[in-house]
Amino acid sequence: MSEQPSRTPASTPSLGASLIRDWDEPADGQELPPPEWGRPPRSRTTATVWWFVLFIAVLLAGQALLAGRLTHEAFLAWATVFTAISLQALPFLVFGVALSAAITALVPPQVWQRIVPRRAALAVPAAGLSGAVLPGCECASVPVAGGLIRRGVPPAAALTFLLAAPAINPVVIVATMVAFPGQPEMAVARFLASLGAAVAVGWLWAAFGRSDWLRLPRTGGGRTTGWRAFADTMRHDLMHAGGFLVLGGLVASGVNVLVPREWLAAVADTPVLSVLALALLAVVLSICSEADAFVVVSFTEFSATAKLAFLVVGPMVDLKLIALQAGAFGWAFVRRFVPLTLAATLLGTVLVGGLLL
Repeated sequence: MSEQPSRTPASTPSLGASLIRDWDEPADGQELPPPEWGRPPRSRTTATVWWFVLFIAVLLAGQALLAGRLTHEAFLAWATVFTAISLQALPFLVFGVALSAAITALVPPQVWQRIVPRRAALAVPAAGLSGAVLPGCECASVPVAGGLIRRGVPPAAALTFLLAAPAINPVVIVATMVAFPGQPEMAVARFLASLGAAVAVGWLWAAFGRSDWLRLPRTGGGRTTGWRAFADTMRHDLMHAGGFLVLGGLVASGVNVLVPREWLAAVADTPVLSVLALALLAVVLSICSEADAFVVVSFTEFSATAKLAFLVVGPMVDLKLIALQAGAFGWAFVRRFVPLTLAATLLGTVLVGGLLL
């Protein structure tokens, strides 16, 4: 009988060894699964809920501890002003964020390249006049301007729109005419001075502005078009801008309570000081442009030009607007843009007020 060749166990791998080898040594072109493969994904919703619960608990504890101590007249006045500023501005902020998200996610860049003139000399006044058709306040104009820049609109034109939209839109002009009955020249002066200041700032920024002064706004989502990108962008911008709105409201309400009204009456008789006083008051009060005319009309001791300064400066330079601009474009931008805008608004007020009022 012929002997069959014997096979040793070492020459034939077992099934278990084969499986281990196949698992440890993947075939060409294949990758091992990540270490977290098979684990349930972490839920951000759960973390958000717990943070919200903690926030509510802190509020309830603070109310229990301080409810009997927060009855001082000054604090109540501060709380009233802060609530009024925030609630007054929030709807317009939401509107502006929604419009900005729509511009960013739903409108193709080619549309803006066709609409907006390429030359800054024409793009700036066109952007200023377009502000007359969008009813909104300064809280809405910041995110809209950011959306325009994201879509390729020249920064000078977008910044001109940022300044003009809250100052010369139809709602503001009609509100000014209602607040000053029988004085249509006040509404006309407000329109001309505000538009002139916005266009002047836009031209100066186009001529002398540098790209590193303006931090380009970024979206919150990874997609660039579609409704998912719209929702991601709106959520990101609303949370970001809302925080700066609250910060600006806190500062504005604090200054509003601390500055006595008698200080303003003391300078009303001096033309230059009266203009500067109401301009400064507009900055610190941070009143929405749709309502500021009804506030300034009560300052009967001031001249018409001083009241015009309040109406022109407020929608372009105020504390909550500065905070929103810093959040959207950076503090390097604010340090240059705000003084330029303030100078342009004051110059426009003096020129137009001297001619029409």
